[in-house]
Amino acid sequence: MYEPMNAFRVFFCLSLYLILPEFIPAAHAMPPHGEKAAEKEAKTEDRPGEGKKDDDKDKKDEPKDTTFVTQHSTTIGGKEIKYTATAGKLVMKDDEGKAKATIFFIAYTKDGVSDLSQRPVTFAFNGGPGSSSVWLHLGMLGPQRVKVPDDASQSPPPYELQANPHSLLDITDLVFIDPVSTGFSRPVKGEKDDQFHGYHEDLESVGQFIHDYVTKYGRWRSPKFLIGESYGGLRAAGLSGYLRERYNMTLNGVLLISPAINFETIGFAFGNDLPYILFVPGYTAAAWYHKALPGDLQALSLEEVVKQATAFAYNEYTLAMMKGQTLGEQERNAVAEKLARFTGLTKEFVLQSKLRIDMQRFAKELLRGRSKVIGRYDSRYTSTDADDAGENPEDDASAAAVFGPFTAAINDYLRNDLKVSDDHVYEIITGKVQPWNYGRYLSRYPDATDTLRQSMSQNPYLKLFVASGYYDLATPPATVKYSVDHLRLPQELLKNIDHQYYEGGHMMYIYEPAMTKLRKDVAAFYERALGRRK
Repeated sequence: MYEPMNAFRVFFCLSLYLILPEFIPAAHAMPPHGEKAAEKEAKTEDRPGEGKKDDDKDKKDEPKDTTFVTQHSTTIGGKEIKYTATAGKLVMKDDEGKAKATIFFIAYTKDGVSDLSQRPVTFAFNGGPGSSSVWLHLGMLGPQRVKVPDDASQSPPPYELQANPHSLLDITDLVFIDPVSTGFSRPVKGEKDDQFHGYHEDLESVGQFIHDYVTKYGRWRSPKFLIGESYGGLRAAGLSGYLRERYNMTLNGVLLISPAINFETIGFAFGNDLPYILFVPGYTAAAWYHKALPGDLQALSLEEVVKQATAFAYNEYTLAMMKGQTLGEQERNAVAEKLARFTGLTKEFVLQSKLRIDMQRFAKELLRGRSKVIGRYDSRYTSTDADDAGENPEDDASAAAVFGPFTAAINDYLRNDLKVSDDHVYEIITGKVQPWNYGRYLSRYPDATDTLRQSMSQNPYLKLFVASGYYDLATPPATVKYSVDHLRLPQELLKNIDHQYYEGGHMMYIYEPAMTKLRKDVAAFYERALGRRK
């Protein structure tokens, strides 16, 4: 899951990571007790076989791949699916064979498949940066899911985990990846973790995991797909290029769930008016849900009112923003009045904001008169702050509604169903990956659209599926559409893109009607990507 802070910052940057001192082996220390000890050590080195004991100890301490394998069955679409769950860690090594990190994964593979070249494998991950894959795993794709109320209310603990009738396991094998420092994934002893905490560093480690998994489990000839959510969208787009360039691994499809692909579209900052424009339709959807729009707009369907808001944002509002301080008073008032209509805010507030409403201000202001603030990941959710003053909500109401259930569910599921034994904390989402190194993007907004364009241009069979939720105020639909519409692909490749919209938030799959439609759309996408449907 992704949270911008200014242009690049992340909402869940809980603390800056303190780099631990490098591990210094005891053998490098000066021998105690002067020359006699040194002489004794030298004699020990001369004894036959003594060096071998040290080598054996080193090999014993070297991390190894570990797996926990269990057998299961589920029912999808009225058919029983028997499958194997493999949870564990793959050791990531450099070219010299030195272990760098252990990456935790959970794989579900359908039993009884004789020809793996006909069975797709899909690699799934969330974002953050600093998020594990629990959200896609127990929300959308896996054979089990967390039950969340459809009315945007919170569930009382203890929380419910149930069979997922919408799982993709009948269509594809699934591999959920936890990037280094998330889940149970960790650097090995003596390795600095900041070598994994960056845009390119992340592509290298996740890309190497995919290569190593494909190699170890014999999936080179299987159709391959990536599914990334939020920052995972930037990762998936980047991986489409990295896997191709580093390993000559081509993909059949990339699926982006509420993705952040171009941070310029979501980075509210002085001098960047693009987010103010692209967030307007999302504000309209939120206001419509909470019945805060004028009567004529409130009477429209969600799709129609968003359509009208988009037309206003892309035309009159954009032209007004382009004029800046040269905008005349009459035109300013006219635009302010329309912006107030489509956002449910007052004209006075819009004018005081210089026609620029950032997401935090909107979340605090929309229901201020009701003493409520709305959620960011999902604007259907509401909560109360300590007072009704100020311009930013204390917390994200939608995050509070899902963090507890998903955390409890994954910890119970890993140990009781998948029989995983690990003493570490399973990091759902962590700020320990901060500061995240954006490398060549430090002087500008991170943007992987050109990488995605190159991947689709060089592999004309690569299909792209994009899912957006109307109530998403983290990566609103218009920000995603803008990114996709600016891929600059030739006309003949545009047919490879399928962008669908859902009545839900950033995690639209927690809302049952949206999940039902999403499953149907994704299934049809796989058929097209596999050449089974025109």
